[in-house]
Amino acid sequence: MPPSELVLDARDLHKTFHTGRSGLRRARVSAVDGVSLQLHAGESLGIVGESGCGKSTLARMLVGLESPDSGSIVINGKDVTKVRGRDRRLMRAEVQMVFQDPYTSLDPRMTVLELIGEPLVVHKRVTGAAERRSRVAELLSLVNLAPELMHRYPHQFSGGQRQRIGIARALALEPRVLVCDEPVSALDMSVQAQVVNLLRDLQQRMGIALLFIAHDLSVVRHVADRTAVMYLGRLGEVGDTDVVYDSPAHPYTQALLSASPVVDRSRRRLANRITLAGDPPSPSDPPSGCRFHTRCRFKQDRCASETPVLRSLSDSKERTVACHFAEEVREGALAG
Repeated sequence: MPPSELVLDARDLHKTFHTGRSGLRRARVSAVDGVSLQLHAGESLGIVGESGCGKSTLARMLVGLESPDSGSIVINGKDVTKVRGRDRRLMRAEVQMVFQDPYTSLDPRMTVLELIGEPLVVHKRVTGAAERRSRVAELLSLVNLAPELMHRYPHQFSGGQRQRIGIARALALEPRVLVCDEPVSALDMSVQAQVVNLLRDLQQRMGIALLFIAHDLSVVRHVADRTAVMYLGRLGEVGDTDVVYDSPAHPYTQALLSASPVVDRSRRRLANRITLAGDPPSPSDPPSGCRFHTRCRFKQDRCASETPVLRSLSDSKERTVACHFAEEVREGALAG
């Protein structure tokens, strides 16, 4: 499978929710506002950002649990937003999801055999009960669980084991893309590394494209080849993970990284912790221009009126940044 093969191409995705009334009119929350991203076979992309920035909504659109208001999602050359019925169901099998909470994402009334076997039956990937059991046993072995556990119920497993079951279920249809929405945030610290290493190993062995959403920046650095930073529904910076982490060029990326503990002292780090001024703006009433300008220490007059677009830096094509002054921000951000 060539590494350059484009398996997922999302373009200009928008999603707005109506959340009740604000005064005399209904409040509208722009959860995702013009996000574009691409994933190649075997590649891993991490998405980071604070709660409410639109990460999970983006993930749910990519797997078909939410429909975008506008934009396109092309999987293996076909736009899933333009197909319906059986064709759309077949294309959805190409993108599967590992959910955040293994305690609520597994039906407690179903055995592991039923949980993992259900997509195989729905998509007609097996022809009988014996073949279903055989395939479920293979999937359990793939995530390092004993096949004889398939007749147990979710409550009989630990949190880490439940998340492995969720991963096995997501892999049942042999997807091209695996979307992981905070897959370790509900687990104990001692278990998180095991699940992350399992995902990374499966991704490399099977050539799956991995979209990994997380709050923990150290986890994303371990998993992701590229990293995208979201703020209030938009992408602020996208690029090679080491480049983004070692020389952030967006003020929000700098603030995120400055608040993250540094384990590897050999890596460059921001000189001081950056404290953002003010409260985060409301998604139902985002600022004009650059959405980060109300909290940005580098803001200029144009930031309030002119929306920055993702652009390559003048001396680098390795990442794109949505900041009018990205070059200046990057050069002045790092300690020697």
